[in-house]
Parts: sequence; C-alpha cells; structure tokens
Amino acid sequence: MIERARRLTALIGCVAAVCLGISCSPALAEQPVVEKLVLSDTIQPVTAGQLDRAIAQANSDGAQALLVEINTPGGLLDSMRGMIGAILSSRVPVIVYVAPAGARAGSAGFYLLEAADVAAMAPGTNAGAAHVVSEFGKMDDTMSQKIENDAEALMRSYVAKRGRNLEAASAAAASSHSYTAEEALDQHLIDLIANSDESLLASLDGRTITRLDGTKQVLHLAGARIVVVKSTLREDLLSWLVNPNIALLMLVGGALLIYLEFNTPGTIVPGALGTLMVLLAVFGLNLLPIRYTAVLLLVAALGLLVLEAKVGGHGALAIAGIVCLTFGMLTLVAAPVPEMAVSPLVAMSVSLAFGVITVFLLRLVIRARRTKTRLGVDAMVGSTAQAMEPLEPEGHVLVEGEIWRAVASEPVAKGTALRVVGHEQYLLRVVPAHPVHLADAHG
Repeated sequence: MIERARRLTALIGCVAAVCLGISCSPALAEQPVVEKLVLSDTIQPVTAGQLDRAIAQANSDGAQALLVEINTPGGLLDSMRGMIGAILSSRVPVIVYVAPAGARAGSAGFYLLEAADVAAMAPGTNAGAAHVVSEFGKMDDTMSQKIENDAEALMRSYVAKRGRNLEAASAAAASSHSYTAEEALDQHLIDLIANSDESLLASLDGRTITRLDGTKQVLHLAGARIVVVKSTLREDLLSWLVNPNIALLMLVGGALLIYLEFNTPGTIVPGALGTLMVLLAVFGLNLLPIRYTAVLLLVAALGLLVLEAKVGGHGALAIAGIVCLTFGMLTLVAAPVPEMAVSPLVAMSVSLAFGVITVFLLRLVIRARRTKTRLGVDAMVGSTAQAMEPLEPEGHVLVEGEIWRAVASEPVAKGTALRVVGHEQYLLRVVPAHPVHLADAHG
C-alpha cells in the first residue's frame, strides 16, 4: 500500500508539472518584442526610407517599441523632416539611442533624437551642432534667417511636448552647441544613459511616457526580445549608389566604356555595361542635391578637352578642361555635411585621368578620320620600287612583289631604286629614290 501511494503521488506530481508548464506557455508566448533599426549613415532619402519601413513593420507586428540606434553626422533637411514626421506619427513608441561609444547625433541627427518618445545615449557619445547649413552655398541674410527660424520652430513644436529642455535644444540649433551624454542628461535633453540595448530596455521597463498627443503609455519591456530590422537588397544598393564618390566613379567609367563602344562598334559588352553604369550613377546622384553650376562646369570641361584634341592648344585647353572638371566634380553635390561631399582626392584623380585619356583617344580618332583610306593603286604611292629594265622613260618595275608598268621622270638604268610618287590609271609615276649626284654622274 505504501508503495502504491508513493507511485500515485509521483504520478500526480508529473501531471501537475505538465499542467503547470501548459499554463505557463501563454506567458512565454507573450514575451515582449522590440524591433531595432541601426542607422549608421548620413540623413538622406535612403535612410528616410529605411526608417519609414521599420516604423511600418513595428506597427504591423505589434511590437512594444522600435529602437533606433543612430550614429550620424547629419544630412539633408528634407529627409530629416520626413523622418521626424514618421517618428511623431508612429503608433509604436520610438526609442532613439545614440550608440555605440564614440557615436554622434550631429546636426539632423540631433533633431531625430529630440523627436523620439525616449531619447537615450551611450557613454562616450555626443549630440548637437544642429545649426542649419544651406545646401547651395551662402544665401542672403533674409533667406538664411527664414530657414533657421523654420527649423527651430520645427524643433520647438515637439521638444516641449516631450518634456525636454527647450532652451538647451534651441541653443544646439541656433548656435551649434554640442553636448556629451552626461551634459545632455543634466540639461534634460535625453531621458537616460545606458551602456547597452539590454540595460536600456531594463531601465525603461515600467516607465510611463507621454505621447505627442498627450496620452500616457506604460512601457513593458522586461525580458524583451530584440528583433533587428535588416536592410533590403534595394536599400543596400541605394546606400552604395548615394555615396557621391561611387556615383562619380561609375559615371566617368561608364562614359569611357560608351565612348569605347562608339569607336569599336559591335563589341556590345562595353556599351551595355557603360550604359548601365551611367544610369545607376545618374539615379544615385538624383537622390542628392546637385548644383547646376557644377553641371555647366562639367559640360564646359568636356568642350575644352574636345577642342584640345581637335585644334591642338599645346596643352593649354586640356589644362583648362581638367581644372573645370575638377571644380565641377568638387562642387557637384551641395553637401550640408562633409561626409556627403565628393572627396578632393577622388575629384582630382578622376579629373586628371579622364582628361588625359579623353584627349589621347580623341586625337587618335581624329587622326584616323583625317587619314584617307587608300586601296589598290592609291596604296602604292610612297612605296619603294626597283627597275626591272631600263626606263626610257617607261618600263616595268617591281613594287612590293608585284610587277607594274611605270614611267620615270628621267631615264634610269635597270636595278635602280625608285620611289612611287603618283599614278595615272594603272601607270605608276616614279622618281629615283636617291638622286644621282653630279660627281657620281661624271665618275
């Protein structure tokens, strides 16, 4: 009986354990999910598209929050505005986290940081320097003041509602003030400092945040599973193309391949590859702010290089063309931050190489077109011949292994070396290849 009781007790324990496990499984299934997007690039249409997609995915998946890790020097004003609008209108709370150590949220990145429901920074990071920089050079004072006031008004529209220090935020926008993580926390520009994603989510668990519309929401992030939002193949390609240095190299390389196809028709591969490269480069540059004055410089440079090859300017036109090409490439992208500008080393190297190659190839083509193609009897002019018999003044000569009838300008002996200077129909006109000196004639 005692043994049966022990077995019955063990069976009841196993059943209870199984039931307890079943009852716990829904809790496991309800583990909170936080989706994470890493933006480590300039602010431009590609990064704006990535953020839009990540927010839409987090909203559709029912995530507890979207964690956006940023490290950016800034970027384009229009792209920044679009990203701020996406953050402010997101149903899912957006956490912007400046990380890892050494990262920054500069210029437009600072606006994104302040727009977030939760703003956080890792130790050793900085944010600020958010003064608006014109994308198209120096403007008049009135227009510059309009743009600055507009950007500051945009920041004021949400900073106060987030419960952050409006005065300190305005200082970053108006006078390019920058803050370390500790300074930003002291100035109430961010909500906390965290060493890692896990510690950040643990610190935010149970915290009540105020959404832009004034509603309160409690964050439940304990033990949250972080799902990384990976970039798509399209976004990877666009991120590569939006690099102005890459786009410029592809544009120049594609142009040279197309030129090669025009001069050697039928090869197909250079023309097809060159066209693809040019189209991709134009598509990438279209995503960036382009200065039309720089485009005019590039067109003028091409014209100068063509003139150098055609009329020969003793190198002066080529040098002027290369200088125009360099300045055109350097100023092609109206970059608000240095990271979006064309590298001076790339611009100078590409300009010099493209200028030299273009002049060299054009001269070869022009020279080939100016040289008339000679066939048959025309091809004999300038050739050397040998008299097969005395020419007084007509006779037969041997020209490049062929026997031709020729007439000499003066009587010549058999075996005399001759030079073909013209022809009449199929009768060659020849002269002695080495004129007979008077001393030799009397000899």
